[in-house]
Amino acid sequence: MAKYVYPAIFTKEKDGKYSIVFPDLDGCYTTGDNLADGIYMAEDVLAFTLFSLEKNNQSIPNASEKISAPKGSFVNYIACDTFEYHKIHNTKAIKKTVSIPEWLNEKAIEANLNFSQVLQEALKMKLGAI
Repeated sequence: MAKYVYPAIFTKEKDGKYSIVFPDLDGCYTTGDNLADGIYMAEDVLAFTLFSLEKNNQSIPNASEKISAPKGSFVNYIACDTFEYHKIHNTKAIKKTVSIPEWLNEKAIEANLNFSQVLQEALKMKLGAI
């Protein structure tokens, strides 16, 4: 998982909404009710598309450095972080069996610690994912 930047073509429609397409990524497009919503939706669809490619071990196309937009449209570069996307959207709990020394288990129970929470916090800290 990584950080990416891709160009998107924004086209304002007659109703004031925006159509957004990423020419470097097949099937990566969205719409927005206004420009701010369009940028938000573009970030989301870009992260979703790239995360899906990563998850399926598919190659990630290079982003074009220069791209031109048709008349009435403009190009805007959109950034996303697939690691952050993964953290937000993939929160399914996975059961793990772990072994710890008996004395540590007793101390943790005495301290009323939540084992799952402590393990999650320790893993996040160890992985720098906080």
